Amino acid sequence: MSGGGERGYARGRGGSAGDEELDRRPRFPVPAGWKRPSKARVRAIRDRLRMLYGSRRNDPHDDPVHELVLTILSQNTNDNNRDVAYRRLRDRFDDWAEVRDAPVDEVIDAIRPGGLANTKAPRIQEVLRELGGEDPEASLDWIREAPRQEVIDYLTSLPGVGRKTAACVMIFGLDRPEIPVDTHVYRVGGRLGLFPPRISFEGAHDEMLAITDPEDAYELHLNLIAHGRSICRPRPRCGECALTRMCVARREGLVEPVI
Repeated sequence: MSGGGERGYARGRGGSAGDEELDRRPRFPVPAGWKRPSKARVRAIRDRLRMLYGSRRNDPHDDPVHELVLTILSQNTNDNNRDVAYRRLRDRFDDWAEVRDAPVDEVIDAIRPGGLANTKAPRIQEVLRELGGEDPEASLDWIREAPRQEVIDYLTSLPGVGRKTAACVMIFGLDRPEIPVDTHVYRVGGRLGLFPPRISFEGAHDEMLAITDPEDAYELHLNLIAHGRSICRPRPRCGECALTRMCVARREGLVEPVI
C-alpha cells in the first residue's frame, strides 16, 4: 500500500470547496448575551500568531480514508507514535480492503507502537466495514464535492468518529475549511474569547468556523496548537506571551500563570 503517514503527504488535490457557501449557523446554543468576536479581532490574532509561528500552507493528500485511520491512530498518543503505527499498517497490508478483512490480531500487531492497539484496531476495521464496497477508499469519493453538513453528518455517524476526526478529514485530506478543536485549540481559543466559556467541543467547532475566514482555517488551527504547546499551557507562561493584550482570561484574572 503506497502513501505516507504524515499529514503533509501530497498525492494531489481533491475537489475545491472555494465556491461552496458554508453554513455558518451554530448548531449548538450559546449563552444569552454572548457576542462573537469580530472578524477584525480574529484576523489580528491570526496575524500575531503568524508573526510567532509563521504562515502555513495546506498540502492536502486527497485521501479521506487515510485521514480517518490516521486520526483514529492519533488518539491518546503523540504524532511520532501515530506515524510509526500508520507506516507499519501500510507496510503490512496491500490496501484498505486487506486491513478490513485481516484477522484483528494482525492489525493490532501492526499498529501497536501507537498505543491502545486493542481498541484502535477493531475500531479501524469497523469503520472500513461501515464504508462498504469492495474498495473502502472509493466509497468516500463523494465527500469531495458533497455539501459540508451532509459530509459532517455522515462521517460522525461512523463508529467512533467524532466532530474532530470529521474536521481533520475535511481540512487535512481535502482542504475543505474546518478547524479541528483539540485540547490546545479549546484552551487557547477559550482564553482569547473566540467562543463562549464552557461551550462544548462540538459547539466550539461551529463557533471557530463561523468567525474564521475559510482561507485562514488551516493556518489558525496549527498556530493555535503551536501556541498551546509552547506558551499557553494549562499553566500559561503569560510573561512570554505576545498575545497578552488580546487575552480575555488574563484580563479577567481567570488564569494562574507560571511565575
